[in-house]
Amino acid sequence: MSKTPQAITCKAAICWGIGKVMVEEIVVDPPKATEVRVKMLCASICHTDITSIQGFPHTNFPMALGHEGVGVIESVGDQVTNLKEGDLVIPTYLGECQECQNCVSEETNMCATYPVRWTGLLPDNTSRMSVRGETLYHVLSCATWSEYTVSDANYVLKVEPTIDHAHASFISCGFSTGFGAAWKEAKVKNGSTVAVFGLGAVGLGAVSGAKMYGATRIIGIDTNEKKREKGEAFGMTDFINPSDSDKSASELVKELTDGMGVDYSIECTGVSTLLTESLEATKVGTGKAILIGVGTEHTLPLGLFAILLGRTLKGSVFGGLKAISDLSIVVDKCHKKEFPLQELFTHEVTLADINKAFELVKQPNCVKVVINMS
Repeated sequence: MSKTPQAITCKAAICWGIGKVMVEEIVVDPPKATEVRVKMLCASICHTDITSIQGFPHTNFPMALGHEGVGVIESVGDQVTNLKEGDLVIPTYLGECQECQNCVSEETNMCATYPVRWTGLLPDNTSRMSVRGETLYHVLSCATWSEYTVSDANYVLKVEPTIDHAHASFISCGFSTGFGAAWKEAKVKNGSTVAVFGLGAVGLGAVSGAKMYGATRIIGIDTNEKKREKGEAFGMTDFINPSDSDKSASELVKELTDGMGVDYSIECTGVSTLLTESLEATKVGTGKAILIGVGTEHTLPLGLFAILLGRTLKGSVFGGLKAISDLSIVVDKCHKKEFPLQELFTHEVTLADINKAFELVKQPNCVKVVINMS
């Protein structure tokens, strides 16, 4: 008979307020009936982690940081039947019940039963994590920059134990969001043209998705010249650095496409002024722009004529990927090394050096910072 799980004392990266991050000793309680407690093995930094310490998506502090990562289940609640101790899992911030109206639809990944947790709490509106007697909030539905974390079992995906841990972390959010935007949201067609604004991990995922689904011209746009080589590694055919020209990014895209613009554009930066640019870069009448970049602004400017002339703008969470059925496909492709994910791995830190990671992400040659949790 297995022993009853007890509270665990461990280390985690905690944000006490805007910009105030410290590694603290915390307490992680045992999982409740439908939950699992996970020993994190590897985590990584996504742009949303940067915005979270700036107050987006919420300002519930103290906050246990991190939402990308992979770990092994340490204990399970007594109602969990599809997972067991020792399983390697990816925490997700969106679930998939496979039964609600949205899940059975082919139109959206926004599960109504297990939605995005904007409050930073588990589905029962409580937390299993505390620091100095205070409740700890998550960024979304989990906290991966912690040696141990608790998540509802419906927000984790079991993966093959032989998968590369860093690569599994990359596809837990950033890369998969971009890949999904090309695959599930834009629905890139064979022979089409695609523009990708921003060549971080999300943008490189979008480039990879566009290539995999048959785009013949993939234009990457970034002000960082060092991203040219990374983009080409994932399938980019053309590179635009807007800082090299007095023209707008959309004008430069049109110059490469006989004045027409592209079939699809994918905005990955979260820079508000690029929303209109991403639309203007697409074809009049049929162009489709996917917005996946997240900044801290809640109201975005949009040029009237950019969308009035028949273009489509679509917002997206997690690139339109369903957290079980679609993410499992991405995991399989990752396991088969169909993506050059090693190109994303540029820096590594320990949990104790988490504040160093925030400096590393500012460096021009940085794509992903891996946090070694072991």
